[in-house]
Amino acid sequence: MNFITGEILAVDKPLGWTSFDAVKRLRGALSRRLRLKKVKVGHAGTLDPLATGVLLICTGKATKQIDTLQSGRKEYVATMRLGATTPSFDLEKEIDATYPTEHITEQMVREVLTKFTGTIMQVPPVFSAVKVDGKRAYKYARRGAEVELKAKPLQIDEMELLDCRLDAPDPQITVRILCSKGTYIRALARDIGEALHSGAHLTALRRTRVGDYGVDRCLSVEEAIELIRTAPLEFPDDYQGYRPGAETEDADN
Repeated sequence: MNFITGEILAVDKPLGWTSFDAVKRLRGALSRRLRLKKVKVGHAGTLDPLATGVLLICTGKATKQIDTLQSGRKEYVATMRLGATTPSFDLEKEIDATYPTEHITEQMVREVLTKFTGTIMQVPPVFSAVKVDGKRAYKYARRGAEVELKAKPLQIDEMELLDCRLDAPDPQITVRILCSKGTYIRALARDIGEALHSGAHLTALRRTRVGDYGVDRCLSVEEAIELIRTAPLEFPDDYQGYRPGAETEDADN
């Protein structure tokens, strides 16, 4: 593999990790293998710590492809609890309000989902990385400051109801979503709850595809580190750095 010229590694990000946590682990492994203090590594499309799934990590000159990669269509499987909301629209914050759900039927859910297909306007969550006056919105939100965010257009190509458990103690639905860059699934859960004349928040999220990279092509973080540690290496002709032996180099040396 040629990590200097650039490689794209599709990683299945674990629950509870930030996207940067995954990048940091792979950068560390690559730095040890190449004996370089600085190695260019970045990711295409951030995943929240409470989400899992496809995270594209680019090395070397492949980092120039990040904007193109993260502009590809993304697919998610999202589970939303109905009848309750949280300030963050997910499990990061505690429930702040509850609402009736007895009037909600599966047919109603299906009809509401069709209203979110196509080009829609979405107001991002205040607990997000959207910039307001040069600062991330979540920094204002976490200190209790009021933040007003503007609605943005985005494209939802498909919304498929995978599961509907309205008779459960905590009613929930699971939806497959194919959407454009910039879609906040947490905000979509908020809006679906409101459209159902109730409330909702995200309880689980898995990104199953980014562009041409599906979750079936992903490595675990540990598998990606092992690949970096043991894969035969290639280098550009003008590379002047250390060249470890492909079969014998140990990452901890």
